[in-house]
Amino acid sequence: MHYVIKRPIITEKNSLIAEMSNTYAFEVDKKATKTDIKKAVETLFDVKVSSVNTSVCRNRSKRTRMGTTKVQYWKKALVKLAKGEKIALFEGAN
Repeated sequence: MHYVIKRPIITEKNSLIAEMSNTYAFEVDKKATKTDIKKAVETLFDVKVSSVNTSVCRNRSKRTRMGTTKVQYWKKALVKLAKGEKIALFEGAN
């Protein structure tokens, strides 16, 4: 299960979405399905998931000093939790 979720995506935009609609963003394995992601989040963080939306971020070119390079594509999952559930990782240390 731990191989499905690669890392959480913590940005200002995702923090706003997490506060307003209780939805958290993760970078996941390219071959992972929505049910795999749901099971992984529920077991890792001990929360109840209500829905999972996925999107594939495609290749793009990036300019550097040395020329242009291709950025590999990756898969993003937006996980919506049930009402009253929270993930402490995104909340920060209090």
